[in-house]
Amino acid sequence: MLSSRRGGTPTSGGGDDEEDPASTAASSSAEEPKTHPPATLTARLASYTRSLVSLSTSSTSFSSHCLTISLFIAFLFSLLGLSVLLRYSRPVACIPPYDPLARSVHFSRRLEGLASDFGSLGVPWCRSKQGRTVEWAPSDLIKALEEFVPIYETRPIKNNMYGMGFDHSFGLWFMARWLEPDLMVESGAFKGHSTWILRQARPDAKIISLSPRHPEKYLKKGPAYVDPNCTYFTGKNFVDFGSMSWGKVLGQHGVKDLSKVLVFFDDHQNELKRLKQALKAGFRHLIFEDNYDTGTGDHYSLRQICDQSYIRGGGHSCFRDGDEARIRLKRKKFWDKALDIDEICGKGEAWWGVRGYMRDDFNHSNKAISYAEHFQNSRFVESILNVYWELPPVAGPSLTHQTRYDPARASDPIVEDGRYALFQRLGLGKLDSSVFNGYTQMVYVEISR
Repeated sequence: MLSSRRGGTPTSGGGDDEEDPASTAASSSAEEPKTHPPATLTARLASYTRSLVSLSTSSTSFSSHCLTISLFIAFLFSLLGLSVLLRYSRPVACIPPYDPLARSVHFSRRLEGLASDFGSLGVPWCRSKQGRTVEWAPSDLIKALEEFVPIYETRPIKNNMYGMGFDHSFGLWFMARWLEPDLMVESGAFKGHSTWILRQARPDAKIISLSPRHPEKYLKKGPAYVDPNCTYFTGKNFVDFGSMSWGKVLGQHGVKDLSKVLVFFDDHQNELKRLKQALKAGFRHLIFEDNYDTGTGDHYSLRQICDQSYIRGGGHSCFRDGDEARIRLKRKKFWDKALDIDEICGKGEAWWGVRGYMRDDFNHSNKAISYAEHFQNSRFVESILNVYWELPPVAGPSLTHQTRYDPARASDPIVEDGRYALFQRLGLGKLDSSVFNGYTQMVYVEISR
């Protein structure tokens, strides 16, 4: 089972040199040690002070001012020794081992240098009802990458500007192949690249495509893909996902088991709206291509909905002299989609959604919402969510040379920075770096009432 939350389960050392507490206690109770442990600094100071007092009372050669000075010096050394003991006797276990801010402060590391922690924030993660996660493991992703690269190189649309790049193409292909749906529904086809990806993953499955414009219209200007075995609701026959009579359409396609249907959204619509529509129709397996981070994008996304103060990695501060403001300003110099405080915060210091707005319909609809409403949206999502999994970036930015997303706000990449040999072995080095610059936290969710 794979859990894509940042950080892992703490492990103990368990080395051969460690003593067993039980055996140590038993041996100490059976026999007193023949040698005493060395006296502590405090004990030595106390002994020294007592000797000075004793000497001063028994000998008239000591004057009163010498005694006062000696006692004062001894007292200072006692305080110094006590402070040293307190400093180094604190158990390290009291520092949360996987808390970013605590770690950075404890080890005196600079917050702006923590690329994976983003200061005291991180990556907000939608909480599922029972804590379930996906079945695939990191090794499955690496193995699939090696298989997918040659497939991707045969794509009919080489320049898919404004469409999916390599990361999301791989994610859609991998999940469609793993879930093995009998029917795949896509809302938003553009030039047909996603249709082609779905077909590569499931050559014999049925596909239904909903899009205002038929992909064949793009053939006049350049490459596009039209699937001969796909049912298109496009152009004059276009029907929005939420207005489709799904019972009738699924019956026409011979689909009775809705758990064998995969729905892919790449239509830039309010994802909360789409989630409710899919739940009403009975669909369970959904993929959202553009799962925009808080403050970015042209529609209200699941990532934005789950960016809550009570969720690890969630919540933001609009305090312009705070750590987050300072870190954001620095990271904005390196990442195109990094936002500073003025960009993420709106009226009344509203930071949720996009500066306090729920965007929809390609940014043509902007509804101001309160934090209370935003909070209730997250609780609704949690009430129907069985699984939430964000596709990690395919490889680290030093390998892909991407500049779009801030890696501090994304899961750890499948191929981490520094693993150049693996990056080359998988064939990723043969691809143009531009195909890696379109990552927007694609997410897979499984829902039910």
